[in-house]
Amino acid sequence: MAELPNIGKHCSVGSCKLLDFLPFACDGCKKIFCSEHRVKDVHCCSSEYISKATGEFSGVKGYDCSLLGCKKRELTPIMCEKCRLSFCLSHRHEVDHNCSKLEKTDTTTSVSRTAEHVKTILESKTGESSKRRQGVKNAKMAAKVSLMKMKMKSLGDPGCPEAERVYFQVYPPLECQKPEQPLYFSKKLRLFSADTGALLATDCDIGCMVQQELVFSGSPVILEYVDSSCVELQDLIQYKVSR
Repeated sequence: MAELPNIGKHCSVGSCKLLDFLPFACDGCKKIFCSEHRVKDVHCCSSEYISKATGEFSGVKGYDCSLLGCKKRELTPIMCEKCRLSFCLSHRHEVDHNCSKLEKTDTTTSVSRTAEHVKTILESKTGESSKRRQGVKNAKMAAKVSLMKMKMKSLGDPGCPEAERVYFQVYPPLECQKPEQPLYFSKKLRLFSADTGALLATDCDIGCMVQQELVFSGSPVILEYVDSSCVELQDLIQYKVSR
């Protein structure tokens, strides 16, 4: 039988090499394959993979954020309903991208003025409270110093127990024409203060007034004849001048 050496071709797949009388030529890699390996995916066509690897997407690759200085991009547009510009997730709200259509109010000035007003009120309250505390503290310290001197020369009822005694530098009524005198009284009595000229409370005893720091043991007081309507003495200097 005669040989037919030029009829058919071998498959290009190295593990196959089948002689096929009706071979297939791949339109991608231009090689010859048998009927089993003719499909590009089966013989791993090189042109197919090269095409897939080098293929470029021709559509929109992303949407830049419209805020100046922001370099973020999003796959889908995020539109602002007011200015109709696209922004990233971080700047999608009107306040975050300083939207030009956003109603601008002078909130900063308003807030700062309110804060200033509150600060002024707090400072004034703190200052007044501090002055009151400082005044009470100074008066209390001065009374303690005076108390030590008063105990040595004060007059009072000797039968009054020491624990009940309260000491005052007493200025008598102007009509008496007598100098002031350190005296001690029982805490059960009611008296008037002389530092401010104001009438002291008459609904509690001396012990209660000392406890509430309305007066201190060692403070000066004034005894005066006044009408029931009088609540404050005006000219305190008259009581303190030498008589």
